[in-house]
Amino acid sequence: MNTDADIAPSPDLMSRGDTGLLVIDVQEKLVPWIVGSRRVVWNVRRLIDGATIFGLPVEATEQYPQGIGPTVPELAQRLGPVSSKLTFSCLGCPEIFRKWQERGLHRILVCGIETHVCVQQTVLDLLSQGWRVYVAVDATGSRRLIDHRTALYRMDAAGAVLTTTEAALFEWCREAGTPEFRLISQLVKEKPPSEPV
Repeated sequence: MNTDADIAPSPDLMSRGDTGLLVIDVQEKLVPWIVGSRRVVWNVRRLIDGATIFGLPVEATEQYPQGIGPTVPELAQRLGPVSSKLTFSCLGCPEIFRKWQERGLHRILVCGIETHVCVQQTVLDLLSQGWRVYVAVDATGSRRLIDHRTALYRMDAAGAVLTTTEAALFEWCREAGTPEFRLISQLVKEKPPSEPV
């Protein structure tokens, strides 16, 4: 029988040594229009907190902040400098990806809004550049559910890996019984926000 030391992890799994978290355009004037916005922001925040626990690099963007406003305060206080862009795709901020390539990263977990615009265009561009791309489906959102769902189908068909916030947190953690696991467990046990009807 194989011991734990004999088992190599799947190449499909993210790890804290090869993954960056990209937070796309979670901005004040757009968030209120997003279906399930409170839960999307809550999940993005938990991903940022989890990435911080594991030392993953986190980058964020803002689409035309002069018009759409800054990143929502709950997230902005957890982020460093945020890159602004006019292109819908985050490849309009090439310094993010150059920096990550220099660190040896080859996987990116994407979250943010809107799923069918900036998230989808970023994911498709990153895939074409050779990145392994993961999308946290419960930490993305659009103004209309049909756009959100269709974009997820399209990104999945193009080769992105669809996942959830909780799955990503445990994937970065890999094992129980560690100090990081205890912190991640607290994030996982948080009660989700209720949405207005």
